[in-house]
Amino acid sequence: MSPRRRILLLVSLAAGAAVALVAAAVVSSDGGSATTAGKPEPRPGRPPLSFALGFRDDPEARDLARGAEAYRRGDGHAAGVLFAMHDSVEAKVGLAFSTWPEGTFDRMEQLAKLYPEAAVIQLHLGLARLWAQQGDPTEAWRAAIDADPDTPYAVLAGNVLHPKLPRGLPTFIPSFAAPAAITRLAPERQLEALRRRARTGGTRERLLYGVGLQRVGRPVSAARIFDEAARLAPSNPEAQVAGAVGQFDKDEPARAFGRLGPLTRRFPQEPSVRFHLGVLLLWTGRIEESERQLRLASRTRSGSPLAREAARYLETIRRAKS
Repeated sequence: MSPRRRILLLVSLAAGAAVALVAAAVVSSDGGSATTAGKPEPRPGRPPLSFALGFRDDPEARDLARGAEAYRRGDGHAAGVLFAMHDSVEAKVGLAFSTWPEGTFDRMEQLAKLYPEAAVIQLHLGLARLWAQQGDPTEAWRAAIDADPDTPYAVLAGNVLHPKLPRGLPTFIPSFAAPAAITRLAPERQLEALRRRARTGGTRERLLYGVGLQRVGRPVSAARIFDEAARLAPSNPEAQVAGAVGQFDKDEPARAFGRLGPLTRRFPQEPSVRFHLGVLLLWTGRIEESERQLRLASRTRSGSPLAREAARYLETIRRAKS
């Protein structure tokens, strides 16, 4: 693994992945689609199976999780038995994958026609195409993003479309922590509590709710909340930074940079601006430029939470280079 690739991987892990899914899909070395000439040989092994179950603990979610684990162990029969008990689109995907390679490719193509708006199906159709070496996987992954961009499946599709960039999307990091009344709650109750506070609270409450949405893989909803905070608090640097970060798109990063860059002049003494500029630069693979911005952030209001966070990123990069 090259030093540059190692840096981007470690940074994405250190930053905390926005989506707690298996991102083990491997794209072809040239990033192109597989050839369909002759009789293509399937890739070795099985395509990865990933379900975004969040905090669900209902019987179906438990069966899906158990089935996915059986599939990862190579026990397709046990996985298929669990998936066959349910009729959700996730269960249909799991059942198709459980027989790999027998019938999986054809069944996934059928499911994509029946449920064109289901991001989970489009994501896994791309994986099936890649492993079967038939068709264009990138077409399916882009369809997953177009179908439902506000889902972890769309975020994961972005990962496999851009394998040389850090996984997930850059998360806005506020200079303040969530109150104890939130952090004491069970994880599955925290997002709803943040939503209620954002509805009646101010800028901080909106920013914390946006961060919560980012962390459960809902980037479109998060961007909407961040934009609302930025509009209602035009003089608040963190609200303006969050509005910019929420616009980040791996296909069109210029949109976020166009909003964030000018903030360095408006708020020259705010570490949040330089810190998040450094983070976004990392997410586009521009490591040296990112280091420069992170160093500036670490020296702005030295000892502040974001200055310390910038120093942590710099240390991660330093270790990856060594």
